[in-house]
Amino acid sequence: MAHLAHHDPLTGLANRAALAAHLATTLERAKATHASFAVFSIDLDHFKEANDVFGHAAGDDLLCTISRRLQTAAPEAFIARMGGDEFTVVLAMDDRSASAKDVADRLFESAAGKFEIRGQHISIGVSIGAAIYPKDGENAAALMANADAALYRAKADGRRMVQFFDPEMDKRLRERYALQRDLRSAVGHGELVLHYQPQARMDGEIFGFEALARWNHPKHGLISPNAFVSLAEQDGTIVEIGEWTLRQACRDAASWPSPLQIAVNLSPVQFRFGDLVGLVHSILYETGLAPGRLELEITEGVLIRDRATALSVLRRLKALGVRVSMDDFGTGYASLSSLQAFPFDKIKIDRSFVSGVGSNVQSAAIVRTILSLGNALALPVIAEGVETEDERAFLMREGCPEIQGYLVGRPHPIALYKDVTNGLSPGSAFGEPEDTTAPQALGVTR
Repeated sequence: MAHLAHHDPLTGLANRAALAAHLATTLERAKATHASFAVFSIDLDHFKEANDVFGHAAGDDLLCTISRRLQTAAPEAFIARMGGDEFTVVLAMDDRSASAKDVADRLFESAAGKFEIRGQHISIGVSIGAAIYPKDGENAAALMANADAALYRAKADGRRMVQFFDPEMDKRLRERYALQRDLRSAVGHGELVLHYQPQARMDGEIFGFEALARWNHPKHGLISPNAFVSLAEQDGTIVEIGEWTLRQACRDAASWPSPLQIAVNLSPVQFRFGDLVGLVHSILYETGLAPGRLELEITEGVLIRDRATALSVLRRLKALGVRVSMDDFGTGYASLSSLQAFPFDKIKIDRSFVSGVGSNVQSAAIVRTILSLGNALALPVIAEGVETEDERAFLMREGCPEIQGYLVGRPHPIALYKDVTNGLSPGSAFGEPEDTTAPQALGVTR
């Protein structure tokens, strides 16, 4: 019973209670001897998805295997499992011991990589945050909180890394938590709005708009998706936001002249939760928008995590009559295989290739290749991020049929494009409507 009270029953590692006792003892010793020690917060990246795909038994075996690897990598350290896929390591340091960085690197290398579990090959990543006594905290609560802040920063910066705490992290973490908390109620409080960016043919005719969500925060003002989408994807709020965006965009577009199309971005998270096909079908029925006028934009990230499920969802969406385009084409490692696996209706050349394309030889070669590929596959191509007349001229010479970007028009409330949406004119690209009242969005605007 005494052993069970202080050890995790699955892995045999110390548990929270044992960690608290060990930290108290380590703090007393460090204060008496003016020594230092490190606290590491460790979290496995995307463990939940692996657990869901391969099953809980495989997930438990993976946790046990990683626990043994951590003990082997740092036999001198105290290692506890906090629950789920979270671990805490306490490392006493003196003149003879390895540095905290060296031990963090060993822990990182031991926990990340490919594992063969029950005949399945599972690839897992790891993120680690570290705090050092006494500079990062003089009590257990402060050290644990700051190690967690460093871990959170590692995850926010892309995961699969080690981060050591610095005081700025605490401020950024508090701000990020506050935004994430506020975001959970943004839809219910009516704080989300849609801005629309026009898409045009090379003759200047606007044929459609892309819907881009903005968050009208009561304190911070207008916030662009670059600043809140990743937060929403982390806690699942993106599902609610995505549903609101799709419904509002379809409702708005249903009132436009029938040739005008509407493009809406889908997050990979929306493919994993809920009935996306059923949602799209019900929104089309509810708003009366013709399916052929709706284009759903996805990135190849949708196809990477659970390819079979994603392809099934995409095929069912196409069966509804909606169009599906691949966004940010060329930026990932599986773009070509994704085109082979699914009959997309359009590909979008990423803005990173379009910027300065007239003077950048490599970008020009990539754009030409994508346009040739689209032509060979009879796939329409649209270039996004077009900001200058030189970029448009290059794309026109190379046969790109459609463009989107600041040269055509910035994202604005749809009222600023009323001549187009009221059917009074086909729209005149390369000269957007003036809006002297619109505030600048917080974050980078698409």
